[in-house]
Amino acid sequence: MATVSDDLPLDVKRDRLVILASSLGTVFEWYDFFLYGILAALIGKLFFPIDDPTAATLASLATFGAGFGVRPLGAMLFGHYGDRIGRKYTFLVTITLMGGATAAIGLLPTYAMAGLWAPALLVMLRLLQGLALGGEYGGAAIYVGEHAPRKRRGEYTSWIQIAVVGGFLLCLLVVLATRALMTAEQFDAWGWRIPFLLSLLMLAISIYIRMKLSESPVFTAMKAAGTTAKNPIKEAFSDKANVGNVLVALFGVAAGLTVVYYTSQFGTLYFLTGTAGVGETEALIYLAVGALVAAPLYVGFGILSDRIGRKKLLLIGYALSILLIFPLFHMMADGANPALARATAENPVTLELPDCDFSVFARTQTNECAKALGFLTKRGVAYARVPAETVALVVGDSRVEGFDADAFAAALKAAGYPEKADPAQKQRWKIILAVFAMVALSAMTYGQVAAILVELFPARVRYTSMSVPYHIGTGYFGGFLPFIQQLIVVNTGDPFAGLWYTVAVVAMAFVVSAIWLPETRGRDIRV
Repeated sequence: MATVSDDLPLDVKRDRLVILASSLGTVFEWYDFFLYGILAALIGKLFFPIDDPTAATLASLATFGAGFGVRPLGAMLFGHYGDRIGRKYTFLVTITLMGGATAAIGLLPTYAMAGLWAPALLVMLRLLQGLALGGEYGGAAIYVGEHAPRKRRGEYTSWIQIAVVGGFLLCLLVVLATRALMTAEQFDAWGWRIPFLLSLLMLAISIYIRMKLSESPVFTAMKAAGTTAKNPIKEAFSDKANVGNVLVALFGVAAGLTVVYYTSQFGTLYFLTGTAGVGETEALIYLAVGALVAAPLYVGFGILSDRIGRKKLLLIGYALSILLIFPLFHMMADGANPALARATAENPVTLELPDCDFSVFARTQTNECAKALGFLTKRGVAYARVPAETVALVVGDSRVEGFDADAFAAALKAAGYPEKADPAQKQRWKIILAVFAMVALSAMTYGQVAAILVELFPARVRYTSMSVPYHIGTGYFGGFLPFIQQLIVVNTGDPFAGLWYTVAVVAMAFVVSAIWLPETRGRDIRV
């Protein structure tokens, strides 16, 4: 057994097990969390009928409660125990909670079977998922980071980052395979439960591997010396220097990398299925191929951060994201639906409408004006807004008074606007290249982040200090991304305008990181 420069023991066999156990658990945990998002449309029909206002309220809680409110609470709860009783046992609890809650979703009765009990139980399980996710990432990243040699910490911890992509890919593959093995009717009736129930198998594998692990050497040394934190939350947020680092981690690191990642995954999926008119299954395949090809870059950039520094690589990734995001999405649109671009240039659309209240959170719009906005936004049609007393659509030589979905669709079709992307005109290589490039930008900004956060905070309160800003950043800046982007699109009439939200957040993160984020590479993380 050799000794590395910061006196942490180097054991190749042990370190491989550490990376495997932590990464595999993270893959399964994110599989569980992404699964709800991919099947959200079907789950909405089964558990949240539109004509029941109480069920609609529960739908919002299921979506936002787990993604936003509960994850930071989970970060504080499990951060407290991770800093007090240890890294290993804390993330054993989080993986068990996540896997159990996900499998239970697969056993729930639907609204047709149990009425309001069904969505209420689903909300409870979604909140448990969010709570667990709030503790998983920090535990896995710290556990690997505290085992890693000083000069290879970026490489070791980058496997945690690629595991997030792995969870997304595994989720896509399981859903696509399940759909392929049965009819659409069978999948909608009962087949959707299979991907959720598979979480039990993944949970068993993850627990078995993690039980073979020992506690992290850094925490073991602190415990032996009696220097573990008594009240991690109080200690973490009463020290001004540490609070400053928490704010930098939130606004300079977590917020920036999250909007790039969410745009590369969910933003791309929504754009292809909405604006570009690509079928959902086909869009998922493009996303899977692009992400699979680009996934090794997460580890590659982690290794590069060990060579050139974490901060420099992060700033380069932010700068490239700002410069390339619009060209890449235009490439994606051109490859997926060139007929839409031609129609937009030849027959621009004007929408005349009075002031109206369009809610991005509503499942159905209640007034004529909002319905017209929603119709065009869903179709990915660019339009100019003109104030008027009544709603009217003007496209080419046609004018449609009042909102009528069929009449709107007929006018757009006559003007050359395709309802769906034409397979014969698609340039699939452009779509895959654009998806690959977006995932590559995510890898450049995300690959070394676990190392940054582990190195940024003192060992006594590391779990709490890094988990809280990370999950506030991912929960709020990332979680609200689809809705803010849709609101921008509705108000501008430009299907690409929502990307300005990503650009603005990344620009903020660039400035904060450039000024206040220290270079952490090579730090002694035992103190």
